[in-house]
Amino acid sequence: MAATADDTEEHTDASEPSPAPRGRRPGRIAMAVSVFGELLITAGLLLALFVVYSLWWTNVIADRKADKEAATVRRHWAHAADSGPGALDTKDGIGFLHVPSMKNGVVLVEKGTGTDVLNDGVAGYYTDPLKATLPITGRNGNFTLAAHRDGHGAKFHNIDKVKQGDPIVFETRDDWYVYKVFSILPETSKYNVKVIAPIPKESGAKKPGHYITLTTCTPVYTSEYRYVVWGELVRVEKVDSKRTPPAELR
Repeated sequence: MAATADDTEEHTDASEPSPAPRGRRPGRIAMAVSVFGELLITAGLLLALFVVYSLWWTNVIADRKADKEAATVRRHWAHAADSGPGALDTKDGIGFLHVPSMKNGVVLVEKGTGTDVLNDGVAGYYTDPLKATLPITGRNGNFTLAAHRDGHGAKFHNIDKVKQGDPIVFETRDDWYVYKVFSILPETSKYNVKVIAPIPKESGAKKPGHYITLTTCTPVYTSEYRYVVWGELVRVEKVDSKRTPPAELR
């Protein structure tokens, strides 16, 4: 018997697939967790970029500026016709620090220990709270210096490599001042100004002399305490035309 139109229509409807059930929307808690996760990832990336900037890019910028200023100082020395104590100070720096055991090359020394000075990738000599005694004056005292340990050139990053007996040499236009390390203080309060006194008694020094003191932050990547190295002048050598370093630096 032939199928009726109604039968055909019913057969066609039966063969069509049933509509898929609608997916359930994620709840508010699930959405909040997802957003929070994305924020954490973004924060992590920003933190990573900040670390790269602080510990690497600031070094690049500071080293470039320090190299430029160092070149200016050396040009000044090469063309200066005068001599004497006044030849030491220039607006760009007073000389260069050589500490072979740090393996950080030649470090330009400038006036002051504020971040506006040290962030330029140099070492600075103290003017406050106690004023450093510059070696060129010939007077007894303490040539006190500071530099960053991390970021902004990190010129004293390897200060923990310095040992007793190691040389520290300060280079001026006319002379090499050769010091010998005699005492080290791995950790002290950042408020301990006695370490930069004219007679640094915490080093074991008991009488006036020609001292040099290097200070920087410790532990690494923090500024909670200070690391201190003391040296005493053992001799002064004249700078030759080729600026050949003293034997301790070769």
